[in-house]
Amino acid sequence: MHDTRQRRLAAQAASDRILSGARPATMREHLAELGAGADLDGQPDYYGDGPVAALEERVAELLGTEAAVFFPTGTMAQQVALRYGADRSGHRTAALHPLGHQEVHERHAYAQLSGLRSTWPTTAPRNPTAEEISALAESVSTVVIELPLRDAGFVLPSWDELVAVSAAARAVGARVHFDGARIWESTPYLGHTLGEIAGLADSTYVSFYKSLGGISGGALAGSTELADYARVWRHRYGGQVFQPWPAALSALAGLDRVLPRLPEYVRHARTVAAALAALPGARVYPDPPHTHQFRLWLPHPAQALNEAALALAEKEKVWFVAGWQETEVPGVSRTEVTVAAPGLEWSAEEVVEVGERFLHVAGALRD
Repeated sequence: MHDTRQRRLAAQAASDRILSGARPATMREHLAELGAGADLDGQPDYYGDGPVAALEERVAELLGTEAAVFFPTGTMAQQVALRYGADRSGHRTAALHPLGHQEVHERHAYAQLSGLRSTWPTTAPRNPTAEEISALAESVSTVVIELPLRDAGFVLPSWDELVAVSAAARAVGARVHFDGARIWESTPYLGHTLGEIAGLADSTYVSFYKSLGGISGGALAGSTELADYARVWRHRYGGQVFQPWPAALSALAGLDRVLPRLPEYVRHARTVAAALAALPGARVYPDPPHTHQFRLWLPHPAQALNEAALALAEKEKVWFVAGWQETEVPGVSRTEVTVAAPGLEWSAEEVVEVGERFLHVAGALRD
């Protein structure tokens, strides 16, 4: 597995053209990125001052909140957000989605470390509606909305639906928390600014490495009271890092250079998705995509598709779409497509042309 991963990374790094994702950066390239436009002669942070404080101020300004607190991981940040809601309300239950990050990707940290429990307003592959929140059978401290809901296909509610569900949560006495790890690219579909979106929530988590391309870390934004609480619990959970300034500088670089381009990524993702959907047996979801990421299905085994992606990259230096996984339907595989800066170079015709070669290779490997 390790050898396969290294081979994949090497092939992707050596590719001249990339449709999905981006060329993986080396440590030297990350360091060079930190030095571009940053005052490297200044003092590093010490437990969160300096560049970390500047980053927190920048995020609070973008989201229109009173404050923001840097966290080394999103798992820690979101657990603190849920704990805050429970402590303030006295209710140990949070309304989560079964496909949400807390349930799927955090090993149930909220339950194991904070003693909280969850209730699911819906199991449908979308965020809950206002009616579903109003119908909750028990009191909850926090309603979590993931923007976009990644494991449902990077799907977003409409703006009116988001306004309604936020109002419904407050009507039942709950806080609203946005898991906005990818909120940066949600503005085109929702048709509102980051500040207007975050203004519907009591707290918002954002990631600096998802979409923005930073090294690591994220922030929890909200009121000054939340920020004070978050700093205490960040320390208690072991997140009071001595000098996280490299992560802060890379996040600031992402806000400067990548954030303004995300609407362009989203627009072109719709072109790419339509072209991919034209391939034999292909299906994309959502159609059209809500963000610059979406799901793609093809009627081939995952192993054949992954081997085809690698073979195409090593032979032609073209990275198409990889990361294929089997589905519950035999012979049909699924992956996620991310249209970033390299993908902007692809026309719809080129997507179809390379896609057909890709499927030809996959078919030969399958046979």
